[in-house]
Amino acid sequence: MSFCAVVATSFALNAAEVLPTDVKYEDGAVAQSLTGVAGDPAEGRKIVSNKSLGNCVACHTATDLAEIPFHGEIGPMLDGAGDRWSEAELRGIVANAKMMFDGSMMPSFYKTEGFTRPGKAYTGKAADDTFAPLLTAQQIEDVVAYLVTLKD
Repeated sequence: MSFCAVVATSFALNAAEVLPTDVKYEDGAVAQSLTGVAGDPAEGRKIVSNKSLGNCVACHTATDLAEIPFHGEIGPMLDGAGDRWSEAELRGIVANAKMMFDGSMMPSFYKTEGFTRPGKAYTGKAADDTFAPLLTAQQIEDVVAYLVTLKD
């Protein structure tokens, strides 16, 4: 594939990506995919269980992730998440839970502005001019695809 074809393909893939500042919330839910590409539940499972990425297990428990030690109990159990919430609601919750649950302690995984004293991801350092969301748009889609599989 030529360089121009690679650039054009990359542009086409990224053209469908919704920027964090352009996400449309309706009652906390996000109906539109952030990427236009289906999420991968297997990748989503990795993100949810990875303490350097989503770190969801720091606050949530999930039977499907029993091999991961030290689940938290601050957030609701993830078992049955695919029955309790629609895909659009899950996308909104993962992107920015505060849009649905005003007092939520859950971090906004797809937000880049409006913070008070933001940090640089999970590094313990202050944010700089390259402040990016905690998860990419595709990672959000992957997490949502995984959560949808968690049925009662």
